[in-house]
Amino acid sequence: MRTALLRLRRSTGLPVAFGGLLDGGGPLRIAELTGAATGALRGLAIRSGNGLGGRSMALSRPCAVTDYPQARHISHEYDAAVAAEGLRSVVAVPVVVGRAVRGVLYGALRQPLALGDRVLDAAVAAARDVEQALAVRDGAEAAIAVVRDPSGGEAGGEPGAWEAVRAAHGDLRALAPRIADPVLREELLEVCARLAGAGGGRPAGPAVALAPRELDVLSCVAGGATNASAAARLGLRQETVKSYLRSAMRKLGVRTRLEAVTAARRAGLLP
Repeated sequence: MRTALLRLRRSTGLPVAFGGLLDGGGPLRIAELTGAATGALRGLAIRSGNGLGGRSMALSRPCAVTDYPQARHISHEYDAAVAAEGLRSVVAVPVVVGRAVRGVLYGALRQPLALGDRVLDAAVAAARDVEQALAVRDGAEAAIAVVRDPSGGEAGGEPGAWEAVRAAHGDLRALAPRIADPVLREELLEVCARLAGAGGGRPAGPAVALAPRELDVLSCVAGGATNASAAARLGLRQETVKSYLRSAMRKLGVRTRLEAVTAARRAGLLP
């Protein structure tokens, strides 16, 4: 959220940006602020339908006002906090993951000026960044959960569970190169490594080090992808996929695709 808010301010010139995420069944609380002159907005509890952010949550779409204190189509439970910060023109964009509202991102001016399409588009793009980050983390947490049984032990190789883990691992590795945020991308790759290591594979000899793209290709191959489908999924040329696959096979000391996947699993490089 903080990264998205900073990006929103840089791309639009808005002096103030803030937002928060829903926590369980409770209200959304404003937890991140940048450019704020006071702490009046911090911790503010936003309920669906109330104020500009609550309206955005209820409608699941961006909402904006040119002059917050005078706006007639929103309720005014939060006027005191908004006035303390001196905000007038405000845009609110919901963060929606899987059709569920998970948060709201705001941008604001201290003058009653109309916010143009450029500002709205930038606010929507910033919210999409947060949505992507949440979706990635949800997927990673779900994949990790599949690895463990209800008592907290490992899934022990149960076929259905491991196929789900392997599919999730492949999806996450294919997604990682498209993540613009380097911190989030690194976090995602660390989750992939945890999933790969959950299978219990340990190198019998010297450890094999595969390049990230070699692992990406092997993850696709492990899921049954052809060179053509792996290329489409990873945004690579088919010849490039073949090159990565040949390189991975050479490093693993094998001659076939199946042997490569098996060796990578034994080495703890794939789940």
